[in-house]
Amino acid sequence: MIRYEILHPVMKTYDVVIVGAGAAGLMCALTAGYRGLRVRVVDHANKAGKKILMSGGGRCNFTNLATRPAHFFSRNPHFAISALKRYTPQHFVELVERHAIDYVEKAPGQLFCAQSAKEIAAMLLTECEWAGVEVSLSTPVTEVERCGEGMRLRAGGERIEAGALVIATGGLSIPTLGATGFGYEVARNFDLEVTETRAALVPFTVTSQWKSTLGELAGLSCPVTARCGDGRYDEPLLFTHRGLSGPAMLQASSHWQAGMPVEIDWLPGRSIPDEWSHSRAQHPKRRLAAWLGDALPRRLAQSMMEWQGWSDRPFGELSNRDIEAFAQALHRWTFKPAGTEGWRTAEVTLGGVDTAAISSKTFAVNDLPQLYFIGEVLDVTGELGGFNFQWAWASGVACGQAV
Repeated sequence: MIRYEILHPVMKTYDVVIVGAGAAGLMCALTAGYRGLRVRVVDHANKAGKKILMSGGGRCNFTNLATRPAHFFSRNPHFAISALKRYTPQHFVELVERHAIDYVEKAPGQLFCAQSAKEIAAMLLTECEWAGVEVSLSTPVTEVERCGEGMRLRAGGERIEAGALVIATGGLSIPTLGATGFGYEVARNFDLEVTETRAALVPFTVTSQWKSTLGELAGLSCPVTARCGDGRYDEPLLFTHRGLSGPAMLQASSHWQAGMPVEIDWLPGRSIPDEWSHSRAQHPKRRLAAWLGDALPRRLAQSMMEWQGWSDRPFGELSNRDIEAFAQALHRWTFKPAGTEGWRTAEVTLGGVDTAAISSKTFAVNDLPQLYFIGEVLDVTGELGGFNFQWAWASGVACGQAV
């Protein structure tokens, strides 16, 4: 007689399972692995560290030496303090140097790979290998449930039990890299609040009225001071075919909400009233267009004359009222964005799993200590300049030491 049996997938057991093979997930994995724990990382993507690989123009701004809690947005601004103090940028730099990765400081505090972001991803994967971590790619997680004092999940058709489950799946930014709302779904399934999420560090789009005008300047960049809400940034601005980008606009986008204005100082650090009053007295025949063409990129100066409807007059003909009007336009040029380019190009997600329910020391859920959340999935978002990677490393290490 032939007997038939229904075969069930073999249950695999680990001390720690981490969902997400990005910056935070890999850092957590290698930290836990070096403690002698059986660690497995699963990710639905076909490559680890995709966001690392594309960041910084392919050179990865992997940290910022000036990292402070003040550089982060969160409903609970104190949450990030503990982890950031325990794992500093210098700690990560030491790791980079141990792997003989050359790096450069492109702007004050902002460290980039001298060659390629691939070196950072390779470093993390090498450390995971040395720590005995098992990394499984193209392995989507379809079920997550509590199992006594541990957790149980189904990943890539396998049934897995874990003493601790870490969610390191990131946010919603750049879905082409595989971003999903999986981490938020897990949080909600366990009755955790997820704060409002929106695209941040993202270029602005403009109304059709301005699109063609600004589009003529696409590719042009200049230093400005940008203000939005309570944010003020001295960074370059970049004109695009869709609107305004560059570090100044990306930073401002983290403060922006629909309907808010963005203010731009085209000549930061200079005083138009003082300079023009002096020119009027000393060089009365010098013309406005010539002065503006020396102060700003020529194409921008020409466009500014057209936008404002300024006639090319000599300084000697300018009244004090004229000078004040010009100063207002150049120092406080204001526009209302039509919107942003959204998740497609956003570098990070603002908002996320509410940290009120998470331990700032271990990153475990307060009422469910076998479940952890780290990295971008949490309601902690850094400014531009390597802060978000430092948060990934710091939260990953703190969790890896605690699981």
